[in-house]
Amino acid sequence: MAGQPVMNSPDSLEGLLALARQTAGGTAIRDTIVGDIYQTTRQICKQTVRYEDKKKLEGTYKLDKIVTSKLWGYPIMFAILGVVFWITIAGANVPSKLIADGFGFVEGYLTKGFNALHAPEWLHGIVVLGFFRGTSWVISVMLPPMAIFFPVFALLENFGYLPRVAFNMDRLFKKSGGHGKQALTMSMGFGCNAAAILSTRIIESPRERMLAILTNNFVPCNGRWPTLILLSSLFMAAGAASGLQSIATAFVVMGMVLLGIAVTLTVSWALSKTALRGVPSHYTLELPPYRRPQILKTILLSSRDKSLNVLTRAIVVAAPAGVITWILGNVMVGDSSVLQHMASFLDPFAHLIGLDGFILMAFILGLPANEVVLPILLMGYMASGAMVDADGIANIKDIFLQHNWTWLTALNMMLFSLLHYPCGTTLFNIYKETKSKKWTFLSAAIPLSIALLVTFITAQAARLFGWV
Repeated sequence: MAGQPVMNSPDSLEGLLALARQTAGGTAIRDTIVGDIYQTTRQICKQTVRYEDKKKLEGTYKLDKIVTSKLWGYPIMFAILGVVFWITIAGANVPSKLIADGFGFVEGYLTKGFNALHAPEWLHGIVVLGFFRGTSWVISVMLPPMAIFFPVFALLENFGYLPRVAFNMDRLFKKSGGHGKQALTMSMGFGCNAAAILSTRIIESPRERMLAILTNNFVPCNGRWPTLILLSSLFMAAGAASGLQSIATAFVVMGMVLLGIAVTLTVSWALSKTALRGVPSHYTLELPPYRRPQILKTILLSSRDKSLNVLTRAIVVAAPAGVITWILGNVMVGDSSVLQHMASFLDPFAHLIGLDGFILMAFILGLPANEVVLPILLMGYMASGAMVDADGIANIKDIFLQHNWTWLTALNMMLFSLLHYPCGTTLFNIYKETKSKKWTFLSAAIPLSIALLVTFITAQAARLFGWV
């Protein structure tokens, strides 16, 4: 027939699709074709396949009608995510404190050893107060949440629920110009944005993969959880009853996560209409059956493959940051340290966005790893010349209040922590994956611009209406 595409073989799928589009007047009917294919195969399976446990299969269909429905899919998804956050927050406090106390015990003996050897004070400061204390902070803060968060997520994956999350989120990402698999890479970002950048390889389309890379930073990684959790509990959930503070903190953190997802979708939509124009590719996802998780095996594998690998990376990056911070806090220029001079220089601009110079300075020095932002900030406030441990301070809220903190300061620091540029390791992975300085620069510039804009609007609105 004239005008029809030439097919290399009678079974050429691309040829059939092209013919179907031409017959339909140019409209994409792939979803209809795929749906018909699955309907046909399902009918064939009913006639030829016999199931030993038909009730289990029917149970999967019934459960999927609920967890993937347009009405209940999102509420169930966010409720499960909230429970995961609550378990992580409530379960990590005690072991984190125990690990911090253990490192403090070891630090005491290290100090005694340096004193016994009559080592110079600067050497003790760099090795113990900078290197060792910075490393111990990262381990005590990161290890307990990761030891809970990663295994719980792995159990959900092993159970078969995460593909349902991707199925639900596919609708939103398709509307924003992205790809359904971006939901999976975004979930990886909750643990480590650097690892999530590598996981974007599962997205075949270069355009949609770039969207996933540029927006992955908007979900909080493990290095930003301590800041979000601590400030939520000290300021946002402070009015809750003592028994409900963990739940209130989980709700606040959940709100931050939802904001990050909203920003992810908005930026994806904006980029797909401008710098990364294109038609979203189709995503056909076959949902696997639910299965009973292998609990012990899953926990051990996730701890080895994810928790320990991410922790090792954080230590390698954060340890030098501790040394640099100690040096900046102890090199004096006039009556103040270099650290304090940096904070004074940044203070006027920081005030415009509801922060102060010490907070901005902490984020700048925390570029290698988000885990060290909070200890750098406390070190600057206390002018101690060494990293300090938040768990070792009896009344950390008083320290913030003494430096004129309000609820607005806490909120804007949480917003800036959520939205600002990726850590150094993530930026390095972005460059390795994209081979482009331009896209690496944009992956830092876009989040930073959004963080500054959001905090500026929040601060000015709060002051305009007299809320602070």
